[in-house]
Amino acid sequence: MVIVFVLVGLLALAAVAGLYWYVWRRLVRDTTSGPGLARRAGTVVFVAGPVLMIAAVAAERAGAPFRLQQVLAWPGFLWMALSIYLLLGVVAGEVVRPLLRRVLERRAALSAAVPQPAPVRHPAPVPHPEPVPVPTGAAAPQEPSPAEPTRPVTTPSRRLFVSRAVGGAAAAVALGTVGYGTYGVLRGPRVKRVTVPLAKLPRSAHGYRIAVVSDIHLGPTLGRDFCQRVVDTINSTQPDLIAVVGDLVDGSVKDLGPAAAPLARLRARHGSYFVTGNHEYYSGAAQWVREVRELGLHPLENARTEMAGFDLAGVNDVAGESEGHGPDFGRALGDRDTARAVVLLAHQPVQIHDAVKHGVDLQLSGHTHGGQLWPGNYLAELANPTVAGLERYGDTQLYVSRGAGAWGPPTRVGAPSDITVVELASPQA
Repeated sequence: MVIVFVLVGLLALAAVAGLYWYVWRRLVRDTTSGPGLARRAGTVVFVAGPVLMIAAVAAERAGAPFRLQQVLAWPGFLWMALSIYLLLGVVAGEVVRPLLRRVLERRAALSAAVPQPAPVRHPAPVPHPEPVPVPTGAAAPQEPSPAEPTRPVTTPSRRLFVSRAVGGAAAAVALGTVGYGTYGVLRGPRVKRVTVPLAKLPRSAHGYRIAVVSDIHLGPTLGRDFCQRVVDTINSTQPDLIAVVGDLVDGSVKDLGPAAAPLARLRARHGSYFVTGNHEYYSGAAQWVREVRELGLHPLENARTEMAGFDLAGVNDVAGESEGHGPDFGRALGDRDTARAVVLLAHQPVQIHDAVKHGVDLQLSGHTHGGQLWPGNYLAELANPTVAGLERYGDTQLYVSRGAGAWGPPTRVGAPSDITVVELASPQA
């Protein structure tokens, strides 16, 4: 079994190396006329980028000194995002490349086919006049000097021109995409509003508003200032209840406690509730549960509480099973009044199947990031029943938030971050 894992790892490494070589070839080798400074600089970038990316991931997973994680995270994780869009740009360029070459060849052929102007007929030569004697002492007239030979203008070959045009466009689009996607994360999530009708919800609870936030991912790139922006955005919605549905952090309480401190300023009429995500179990879930409780949030560890008009329940993330603290739907939902509506906080959408079995009316989840980096949404669809938005599974509805932050690259493309205000609606209203 170990040998199989090693072989699979080597094959994956070889595939990644091959893709990097392909992108380097198109963007560096094919766009430079020789092994000069430009080619050497481009090669250094394509070697240093992957090294920093691997180092950033390894430092975070190994719990390296937090300052080192921060130093490595920005260049390493941004290169991760940039390399994705450089590859996509180069692949798209393979379609454009022959078309551009054909256009240039056609233009050259048309230029060659244009008829040359007829030669100009010169009149008969005029006899040279007799030489005029020059007085003694006068300077002899200067013969006109021949014109200086002009140096030929060197232009890149057609193939080199096409490579530079296509490669430059691919690099510009990739840089612009990653730049805008990073700006979108750093400016903070936007507010979405969704109305969810619940058949069992009494008229008295009609219009109840739950602010759902997931996947904040405080860590080496997103820190205290980002957390404060999230808190301010949530508070601006004036919700009745706040639900933090996992993946709050990527790191220990020691390193990220100050970054999470603004959570103490969350304000909702009926309080703030928290359930663990898979990244809490990479970061010390027990310590973080204690920390969020001290910050004023109420952890729901396979537990339930009664709200005005419905029950609010929460289950641990499936990643907790490795520590003996996985989800326990029976404990969270057993012995309840089934005539009352129940809203379940569960980090991963895959938990919807257990929710359906236990008669949950609405499950609120995150985890997917909506794919975070297009076309990652197609990969996310393979592992999750719902990637983003509201869907129905039998009598149970599932709402999945794209999340407020980002894991790895602090960048989102095609999956904007959000905080969702879910407004419950009663059929009796």
